[in-house]
Amino acid sequence: MPSLGCAEIAWRWSFGLAVTALVALSFREYLSTLPVTAAEMFMLQTRQPALILQAMSQIVHGSAPRALVALTVLFLSLTLGWIVLASLGRAATLKTICEYFQDKEQSKAAGAKLGTLIGLNFLRAAALLAAVVSSIGAALVSGAASSKADPSPGTAMLIFWMLMLFVGLAWSIMNWLLSLASIFAVGGERNTLESLAAAVDLCHRRPGPVIAVATWFGIAHTIAFVIASTVVAFPLGFAELLPVGMVLGGVLLLMLMYFAVADFIYVGRMAAYLFLIQNEGQESLELLPGIQPLPPSDDDILSDISGLAPPQPAAG
Repeated sequence: MPSLGCAEIAWRWSFGLAVTALVALSFREYLSTLPVTAAEMFMLQTRQPALILQAMSQIVHGSAPRALVALTVLFLSLTLGWIVLASLGRAATLKTICEYFQDKEQSKAAGAKLGTLIGLNFLRAAALLAAVVSSIGAALVSGAASSKADPSPGTAMLIFWMLMLFVGLAWSIMNWLLSLASIFAVGGERNTLESLAAAVDLCHRRPGPVIAVATWFGIAHTIAFVIASTVVAFPLGFAELLPVGMVLGGVLLLMLMYFAVADFIYVGRMAAYLFLIQNEGQESLELLPGIQPLPPSDDDILSDISGLAPPQPAAG
């Protein structure tokens, strides 16, 4: 389904371009509010690191409140925009996946409930915010383990990375579960909490297939990341021979190629989960009321062992 992967890339990259533009414009507006005196301009033009740092320190002195307000407004607007755009994009991709597996008559009820997706994406954003706050708390807790009277940087770093490991693990599990729950918005008969409960129930009843799908697609994503990290070293190796713009362009091109592959892998994982649910037969009616289970094939081979195949009807 190349078109489905391209649709995923379209909405994800549109948001990425919007984020880049808003961050650049916000940074420009912030810099325009900073007063620069003639003495500070003179120190900036001396090309002396000590004088440049002193001038920059004087320029940004007292501007922290404006920067904090700008970051808060930018974060809230980008979060709201991501929730809406991600919900619309996921609704479109889920509907397309269902149409791929089912015929047109069966896929009429396969539309995703937008309100449910907005709720799930809101929870994903809240989980990310909680992870950021927890990271700040981990830094404060680890810093308290090393004081000026009894410095212990090794212990502080160990505590910090251990706490960050637990924070990252908890966030990744929650983010994955909320992503899986978006599949249960198909059919439009579940709200946010019911979709999340259905995802937990699927993991409880069929942990093997769910873990297998996550593992194989996770391995594919890891391989793509390793390949991209290796290939990106080639343009960096020519940094002393080629212009800076050409090197940065090559790195940017490789990054975009990796992001495209990652988006295709993500769509494939969502399709695999939906296919897994549909193959549950009658149980899929309970998981996805708007989706019909896949019909059994006439070519299914049950077993070569006698007694496992269904009895054949008597002739006549």
